[in-house]
Amino acid sequence: MNSVESCEFIRKNRNDLLAILNQLRVGSIMLDENGNTVFASKLVLKIFGKTDDEITGMPLDKLIRPNAKNYGELVSTISANKAKNGKVILEADSPGGKHYWLELEVQEDPEDLRRKILFLYDVTEVYGLRKLLKGKAGFQDMTGKSSVMEKVFTQIRNIADVYWTVLIEGETGTGKELVARAIHSLGNRKDKPFIALNCAGLTESLLTSQLFGHRKGAFTGAVSDHKGFFETAEGGTVFLDEIGDVPLNVQANLLRFLESHEITVVGESVSKIVDVRVITATNKTLSDEVKKGNFRADLLYRIRVARITLPPLRERREDIPLLASRFLSEAEAFSGKKITDISTEVMALFLNYSWPGNVRELRSAIEFAVIHSKSSVIVPDDLPPEIVDFNVDVSALAFDNIGDERERFLEALRQSKGNRAKAAHSLGISRATFYRHLYRLKL
Repeated sequence: MNSVESCEFIRKNRNDLLAILNQLRVGSIMLDENGNTVFASKLVLKIFGKTDDEITGMPLDKLIRPNAKNYGELVSTISANKAKNGKVILEADSPGGKHYWLELEVQEDPEDLRRKILFLYDVTEVYGLRKLLKGKAGFQDMTGKSSVMEKVFTQIRNIADVYWTVLIEGETGTGKELVARAIHSLGNRKDKPFIALNCAGLTESLLTSQLFGHRKGAFTGAVSDHKGFFETAEGGTVFLDEIGDVPLNVQANLLRFLESHEITVVGESVSKIVDVRVITATNKTLSDEVKKGNFRADLLYRIRVARITLPPLRERREDIPLLASRFLSEAEAFSGKKITDISTEVMALFLNYSWPGNVRELRSAIEFAVIHSKSSVIVPDDLPPEIVDFNVDVSALAFDNIGDERERFLEALRQSKGNRAKAAHSLGISRATFYRHLYRLKL
C-alpha cells in the first residue's frame, strides 16, 4: 500500500468512526491537557449550538457556561487524578433557551493520560418529569410546611439580596446546599455563576488551587493554567460546604479575601479584585472548633454575619409525609416502576424513626424501597432493615416493664382501642404473628 492509499485508508476509517459516534445517543467531548476542546460529537454541537470550526480549541467554560448547575463539581471531577473520575449531573441552558439535564462521565484518554474524554448522556426527559412531579408544598427546591421550615424560608428571603457572607449550620443531610442555591436564586446575582465546593478531605494545596487558581509551573504538577472558583464565579456566588474542614493556612487566605475581595493566583505576585458572594456551611459547632484550635475565631466572626440553622428531620416530623411523597414520585419516574403509594404502616415507621441521616437518608430509604417493592404500594418488608429494626426495638421498650406475656398483649390492645393492626405494630411483630399469639393465649 503506497502513501496515498494509506492516507485514504486512514481518512476512511476516521470518517467511519465519526459516523458511528454521531449515530450514538451518547455525546462525546475530548479535552487536551489545557482543558481546551479538540473534538465534540454532533449531539454536543447540537445541544450547545456550536459548529465544528467554533469548537476546536474552545475552553470548556466557553462551551459550558460556568453558571450551569454543578459546573464546579464537573471541573473538580475533571481535575481529579483518577483513572475513572465519575459522573456529574449538569443542568444547563442551550443558546436557544432549552433547559437540559446532562449526565457527564469523565474518563482519561488511554492514549494520553493528560487529556480527558467526557461522555455526555441527555437525561432531560427523565429529570424534567421528576421536576414536574415535585410537590408544591415548600420553597424553591425545598419541601416542607412545618413552622421551623417556614422560619428558614423567611430567613432566606431576608438575606437573599444583601452582600453579607452567610453561614448555614445543620446536621449532615439536612439540605444546606439547597438553602445556598435558594439564596443565590432569589438574589440579584441569580444570573451569574453559582459554584459549590465541598472542602472536606481536600489538601491545603489542592483547596488553595481550586479557590484561587494557579499558573503553569507554580508547583510540581501544575502543567497548565487553572482558573480558581472565585475568579470563575465573578459576579456570582461561591458555596463552601464543610467550611469547618478547611486547613488553617487556607483559612487565613480566605479571611484576607473576605476582608479585601482580592485574590492572588498561586504563581503570581499581583492581586486582583473579584466580586463574589461567599456562602458557607458546616455540620460542626464552629465555636467548639475555635476552642480546640481547629478554626480561626476571626474567620468565624466574618462568615456568620448572616446565619441560618437547619433543623434535623426529627424536629420537623410533620414534613415527613410531604417529603416521602415527593421522593416516591421522583423514584417512580426514575425507575419506571408503577408505585403509587406508601402504606400507613410504613408511614408510621417513618414517623417513629430517628433519621440520623436526615432528609438525605429518607430519600435513600424511599429509593431502596422502590427497588425492592413487588407491588404498587410500599410496605414494611420493602424498607431498609435499620428502619424496621429501630421501630421493633422502640416498640418493645414500651412493654418491657410488663412481665406477663398475656398482659402485654392486653395492654397493647387497650392502647390501640382494639385495633389489632396497631397493637401488632406497637409490639413490633407482624399481624399474622400477633393473631397466632392471640389464639395461643386464648384472647
